[in-house]
Amino acid sequence: MKNTGMGKGGAITAALFLQKYVNKDVSWAHLDIAGPVWNEKSGEGTGFAAATLAQWVLSQSGAKRA
Repeated sequence: MKNTGMGKGGAITAALFLQKYVNKDVSWAHLDIAGPVWNEKSGEGTGFAAATLAQWVLSQSGAKRA
């Protein structure tokens, strides 16, 4: 499944949509990691940025990398 839109502005459009559902007192961020993770040649996802996001989460928790 390819979860990307056509054209430009997809990340900001998604962030503005999600903003409607987040309490104004909550700090949050929209991470657009889908666009650069699609390999057009193979027709599959690459996983790019998912590992980076996981590493960042672990660093915030104080957990050690494997």
